[in-house]
Amino acid sequence: MQKITDYHLHLAGSRRYLDRHPPITKLEDLARHRLVGYIPDMIFDRELDYLSALGQSRVPLASNSVSVQLQMIRQGAGVGVVHDFSLPSAGGLQRILTQAVSLRRAFYLIRHEDDRRDPRLGRFADTLRMALRAEVSRLEAKA
Repeated sequence: MQKITDYHLHLAGSRRYLDRHPPITKLEDLARHRLVGYIPDMIFDRELDYLSALGQSRVPLASNSVSVQLQMIRQGAGVGVVHDFSLPSAGGLQRILTQAVSLRRAFYLIRHEDDRRDPRLGRFADTLRMALRAEVSRLEAKA
């Protein structure tokens, strides 16, 4: 297992949603908003349980697909945790509570033991790791 890179996540909502609903200035305000997140019973890794870590056990709009969650948030269905690297291409989203909610996770490359002995696959893994690291960094800088 090789670490590829860290990435960051923040709460976000569409500007349209945020303009039409009460302001969110502290974590407690989330109780008055529709939250978008993972289906609680299907969270297989506690690292993905973003909302309960924020004291939010209720997730009225749930999907285990990150892209579906992002589209729900973009369409103004509610607020949720988004990957910073997705923000440049997800127009109309605004990060909220950035001081209170700033998460860091990491991507890892997992390879079969036999693949580690093949120099060609090693070069491919190195190229993949460097390219992903650079792309995540580039996109997060635009967020």
